[in-house]
Amino acid sequence: MKLRTIVKKIYLKAYQRIRPVSFAKAVGVNFVSGTLHLYGHVDWNTEPWLITLGRNVYITDGVKFLTHDGGTLLYRDQVPDLEVTKPITVGDSVYIGNNVLLLPGVTVGSDVVIGAGAVVSHDIPDHSVAVGVPARVIKSTEEYFAKLQKESLHLGHLHGREKDLALRKYFHYTGGAMQLHE
Repeated sequence: MKLRTIVKKIYLKAYQRIRPVSFAKAVGVNFVSGTLHLYGHVDWNTEPWLITLGRNVYITDGVKFLTHDGGTLLYRDQVPDLEVTKPITVGDSVYIGNNVLLLPGVTVGSDVVIGAGAVVSHDIPDHSVAVGVPARVIKSTEEYFAKLQKESLHLGHLHGREKDLALRKYFHYTGGAMQLHE
């Protein structure tokens, strides 16, 4: 591998880690500035310009957008121009949990929660909570919100060290774990 290629790869990895939203815009992901929230590494794959995100979208660590079907490679000896590539669209007010895989051609509606580890192989309708492999709707976001309110610790307004200390107090933790928010 040429030195120039190696340096470029290192630069892009650093850029994505340090300024993830700017990186997404630079590689062509379609979204309105100020409305995308990224927590951890997101794999935009090889055709990021085919990904369109609505407003107020939260994407967590390990999420992967896959806009093409690589299985076509097996049959290119028979059909040399075989290619299946499709856009992915995500609506407004969507939360995508850790390690979710979104497959080619899916549309995720608005007001949707996708649970960690889900594989989104079909469209997800508005106002849904979807989980599993393949992802399936298990409840409405209205039902989910009611459950969240019932189970809330009422500490969501706190941040960093203050939240960490409140959680330790709530759970009666007295151990010597390192403070991550100092």
